[in-house]
Amino acid sequence: MSSSNQPSQSLPPSADVRGAVILYDGDCGLCDHLVQFVLPRDPRGYFQFAALQSEFARAQLGAAGLPPDDLDTMVLIESGKVHMRSTAALRVVRKLKWPWPIFYPFVIVPRFVRDAVYRFIARNRHRWFARPRACGVPKPGWRERFIA
Repeated sequence: MSSSNQPSQSLPPSADVRGAVILYDGDCGLCDHLVQFVLPRDPRGYFQFAALQSEFARAQLGAAGLPPDDLDTMVLIESGKVHMRSTAALRVVRKLKWPWPIFYPFVIVPRFVRDAVYRFIARNRHRWFARPRACGVPKPGWRERFIA
Protein backbone atom coordinates (compact mmCIF):
# COMPACT_ATOMS: atom_id res chain seq x y z
CA MET A 1 0.00 0.00 0.00
CA SER A 2 1.09 3.59 0.09
CA SER A 3 3.89 4.78 2.30
CA SER A 4 1.48 6.61 4.60
CA ASN A 5 0.05 4.10 7.00
CA GLN A 6 -3.21 5.81 7.80
CA PRO A 7 -5.15 7.95 5.33
CA SER A 8 -6.47 11.10 6.96
CA GLN A 9 -9.76 11.32 5.11
CA SER A 10 -12.91 9.50 6.10
CA LEU A 11 -14.79 7.29 3.71
CA PRO A 12 -18.38 7.93 2.69
CA PRO A 13 -20.81 5.55 4.37
CA SER A 14 -21.70 2.43 2.43
CA ALA A 15 -25.18 0.93 2.49
CA ASP A 16 -23.63 -2.56 2.51
CA VAL A 17 -21.76 -2.01 5.77
CA ARG A 18 -22.79 -2.33 9.39
CA GLY A 19 -20.13 -2.36 12.09
CA ALA A 20 -16.65 -2.67 10.59
CA VAL A 21 -15.25 -4.34 7.49
CA ILE A 22 -12.04 -6.36 7.29
CA LEU A 23 -10.51 -6.31 3.81
CA TYR A 24 -8.29 -9.35 3.34
CA ASP A 25 -6.33 -11.03 0.55
CA GLY A 26 -8.69 -13.70 -0.75
CA ASP A 27 -5.78 -15.72 -2.18
CA CYS A 28 -3.81 -15.87 1.07
CA GLY A 29 -3.89 -18.83 3.44
CA LEU A 30 -2.99 -16.68 6.46
CA CYS A 31 -5.76 -14.23 5.61
CA ASP A 32 -8.21 -17.11 5.26
CA HIS A 33 -7.14 -18.32 8.71
CA LEU A 34 -7.69 -14.80 10.04
CA VAL A 35 -11.28 -14.75 8.75
CA GLN A 36 -11.91 -18.24 10.15
CA PHE A 37 -10.42 -17.10 13.47
CA VAL A 38 -12.52 -13.94 13.74
CA LEU A 39 -15.91 -15.39 12.80
CA PRO A 40 -16.52 -17.58 15.87
CA ARG A 41 -14.93 -15.02 18.22
CA ASP A 42 -17.22 -12.23 17.02
CA PRO A 43 -20.65 -13.53 18.06
CA ARG A 44 -22.23 -10.07 17.81
CA GLY A 45 -21.35 -9.97 14.11
CA TYR A 46 -19.53 -6.65 14.38
CA PHE A 47 -17.14 -7.51 11.56
CA GLN A 48 -17.98 -8.02 7.93
CA PHE A 49 -15.47 -9.26 5.37
CA ALA A 50 -14.54 -8.46 1.79
CA ALA A 51 -11.66 -9.76 -0.28
CA LEU A 52 -9.20 -7.08 -1.36
CA GLN A 53 -9.81 -8.36 -4.89
CA SER A 54 -13.54 -7.48 -4.72
CA GLU A 55 -15.14 -4.47 -6.38
CA PHE A 56 -16.30 -3.26 -2.96
CA ALA A 57 -12.72 -3.26 -1.62
CA ARG A 58 -11.33 -1.62 -4.75
CA ALA A 59 -13.92 1.16 -4.45
CA GLN A 60 -13.21 1.68 -0.74
CA LEU A 61 -9.46 1.73 -1.25
CA GLY A 62 -9.82 4.14 -4.17
CA ALA A 63 -12.02 6.44 -2.07
CA ALA A 64 -9.32 6.43 0.62
CA GLY A 65 -6.62 7.28 -1.94
CA LEU A 66 -4.92 3.88 -1.62
CA PRO A 67 -3.77 1.70 -4.52
CA PRO A 68 -6.24 -1.16 -4.99
CA ASP A 69 -3.66 -3.58 -6.39
CA ASP A 70 -1.29 -3.92 -3.41
CA LEU A 71 -2.49 -6.92 -1.41
CA ASP A 72 0.21 -7.04 1.27
CA THR A 73 -1.87 -5.66 4.11
CA MET A 74 -5.04 -6.24 6.02
CA VAL A 75 -7.30 -3.20 6.00
CA LEU A 76 -9.96 -2.40 8.56
CA ILE A 77 -12.68 0.11 7.76
CA GLU A 78 -14.27 1.20 11.02
CA SER A 79 -16.48 4.22 11.61
CA GLY A 80 -15.52 5.56 8.18
CA LYS A 81 -11.79 5.45 8.96
CA VAL A 82 -9.18 3.21 7.36
CA HIS A 83 -6.70 1.30 9.53
CA MET A 84 -3.92 -0.85 8.11
CA ARG A 85 -1.34 -3.44 9.12
CA SER A 86 -0.73 -3.90 12.86
CA THR A 87 -3.17 -1.16 13.83
CA ALA A 88 -5.94 -2.94 11.95
CA ALA A 89 -5.07 -6.27 13.57
CA LEU A 90 -5.04 -4.78 17.06
CA ARG A 91 -8.34 -2.96 16.50
CA VAL A 92 -9.85 -6.29 15.44
CA VAL A 93 -8.70 -8.21 18.53
CA ARG A 94 -10.08 -5.56 20.87
CA LYS A 95 -13.62 -6.35 19.61
CA LEU A 96 -13.36 -10.14 19.90
CA LYS A 97 -14.51 -12.32 22.79
CA TRP A 98 -12.29 -12.60 25.83
CA PRO A 99 -9.31 -13.20 26.09
CA TRP A 100 -8.30 -11.60 22.78
CA PRO A 101 -8.81 -7.96 23.82
CA ILE A 102 -5.86 -8.33 26.23
CA PHE A 103 -3.59 -7.91 23.19
CA TYR A 104 -4.94 -4.44 22.32
CA PRO A 105 -2.56 -2.62 24.71
CA PHE A 106 0.24 -3.51 22.27
CA VAL A 107 -1.07 -0.50 20.38
CA ILE A 108 1.26 1.57 22.62
CA VAL A 109 4.27 -0.03 20.91
CA PRO A 110 5.42 2.44 18.27
CA ARG A 111 3.69 1.73 14.97
CA PHE A 112 6.95 1.53 13.03
CA VAL A 113 8.02 -1.37 15.28
CA ARG A 114 4.65 -3.16 15.08
CA ASP A 115 4.48 -2.66 11.33
CA ALA A 116 8.02 -3.98 10.82
CA VAL A 117 6.88 -7.27 12.39
CA TYR A 118 3.67 -7.15 10.36
CA ARG A 119 5.58 -6.61 7.10
CA PHE A 120 7.95 -9.50 7.86
CA ILE A 121 4.98 -11.83 8.31
CA ALA A 122 3.23 -10.41 5.23
CA ARG A 123 6.30 -11.00 3.06
CA ASN A 124 6.46 -14.65 4.12
CA ARG A 125 2.76 -15.50 4.41
CA HIS A 126 2.48 -17.32 1.06
CA ARG A 127 5.47 -19.48 1.96
CA TRP A 128 4.23 -20.30 5.48
CA PHE A 129 0.50 -20.72 4.78
CA ALA A 130 -0.94 -22.60 1.82
CA ARG A 131 -3.53 -20.89 -0.34
CA PRO A 132 -7.08 -21.84 0.51
CA ARG A 133 -8.10 -24.63 -1.86
CA ALA A 134 -11.82 -24.00 -1.64
CA CYS A 135 -14.28 -21.93 0.26
CA GLY A 136 -15.80 -23.80 3.15
CA VAL A 137 -19.52 -23.93 3.74
CA PRO A 138 -20.19 -21.11 6.19
CA LYS A 139 -22.18 -21.72 9.35
CA PRO A 140 -25.68 -20.26 9.46
CA GLY A 141 -25.48 -16.50 9.90
CA TRP A 142 -21.94 -16.15 8.56
CA ARG A 143 -22.65 -15.94 4.83
CA GLU A 144 -24.32 -12.53 5.08
CA ARG A 145 -21.20 -11.15 6.79
CA PHE A 146 -19.31 -11.33 3.49
CA ILE A 147 -19.56 -8.44 1.06
CA ALA A 148 -19.14 -9.48 -2.56
